[in-house]
Amino acid sequence: MSNKTTPRDNGDEYNTAAGWKKSSYSASNGHCVETSMLTNGQIGVRDSKAANGTILRFDPEAWVSFTAAVRTA
Repeated sequence: MSNKTTPRDNGDEYNTAAGWKKSSYSASNGHCVETSMLTNGQIGVRDSKAANGTILRFDPEAWVSFTAAVRTA
């Protein structure tokens, strides 16, 4: 299950100690996605160009399924 929300709607949930990490496949022109482990155990995904915008949230099981499917595509 995933859903999306904005950081302003969730306060401390997005204050992660690990911070946001850019994909190693990101272009050098700034068109990237970033991921972070959120304090509630979900994985957050955001557009690096809109860091204060919408964040997609994934349960760990959904994230594992998604990344496995992407690797085989």
